[in-house]
Amino acid sequence: MPPLCRRPSRHVLLLLLAMLLPSSPPARAPAPPGPAAALLQALGFPDVPRGAPKSRPVPPVMWRLFRRRDHQEARAGPRRTPLGTTLRPCHMEELGVAGNIVRHVPDRGAAARPPEPASAAGQCPEWTVVFDLSAVEPAERPSQARLELRFAATEATAGTAGGWELSVAPAGAGPGQVVLRQAVSALGMPVRAELLGAAWARNTSAPRSLRLTLALRPRAPAACASLAEASLLLVTLDPRLCHPLARPRREAEPAVGGGPGGACRARRLYVSFREVGWHRWVIAPRGFLANYCQGKCGLPAALSEPGGTPALNHAVLRALMHAAAPSAAAGLPCCVPARLSPISVLFFDNSDNVVLRHYEDMVVDECGCR
Repeated sequence: MPPLCRRPSRHVLLLLLAMLLPSSPPARAPAPPGPAAALLQALGFPDVPRGAPKSRPVPPVMWRLFRRRDHQEARAGPRRTPLGTTLRPCHMEELGVAGNIVRHVPDRGAAARPPEPASAAGQCPEWTVVFDLSAVEPAERPSQARLELRFAATEATAGTAGGWELSVAPAGAGPGQVVLRQAVSALGMPVRAELLGAAWARNTSAPRSLRLTLALRPRAPAACASLAEASLLLVTLDPRLCHPLARPRREAEPAVGGGPGGACRARRLYVSFREVGWHRWVIAPRGFLANYCQGKCGLPAALSEPGGTPALNHAVLRALMHAAAPSAAAGLPCCVPARLSPISVLFFDNSDNVVLRHYEDMVVDECGCR
């Protein structure tokens, strides 16, 4: 009788990972066949990248979100999250909204904006910002669309007694079609405005492109401000990546074993993104402990050790039947994952957006006989 459980090859592992991750919409160009291409698409690349992404710094908010979600970073960072802390898998605690995908989308209209001319008092210039949201899948439900504006340092520290008023309107819209007005007291810190429910309706898919006209006018006579940078922080919830039940944070290291012999248990298996050539797009982590299950499930191995994962009654029954009649068709139970934990991946997509994506059930923590 051939063995039921063997050590998986790296090719098989990539295929299994690709099956676990959700499928993306059909690519505009056919991707090379194989599990590596399927997993690459599942990480948010509908087309095979043709080169390394443009070099740009990762926004601090994206690092903070990743370090909070990633188990190794959360344990080692200065704001260590206590072991046993439960993070809701479909909720971004730092932002206070539901979601499992976060994109930092830069303004595409900055390069095309002409230099700001000198304006008369009360006639400050307007700016058109463009955000490419074509990578957002139709199944994703937006839960936050936070516009963030930074202004020139010299003007940010100058201030004005009356403050400013920020207005947002669809690009090309006529007078009176402003969708958002917001008072701004100072420009020293980034100016943030929530666009969801204003620029587009809630409970609807994100537009493929968002073009907005912005204006910042002083309430009292003062110099006009100069826009230095604009970006959009978009949080979406993809139900395909979401599990209804939260899982406790893993311990420092999962229980791992050595050779193929012995009772059913988790064996160490590290997946390196560099080995598969994804280190040019994946920002963090460099890899992760995927692990796998291997070992015997005959008696007495089918009975869990003290403190281990309890075996199913059905597995114990199969082991007893096999011991009594080895030629029985049922055979021995198999060593399979009994507890899994998630990973978070921070990467560049094909639109040069920085994306944080959360994947459930990617790391084998415990194994059992089933």
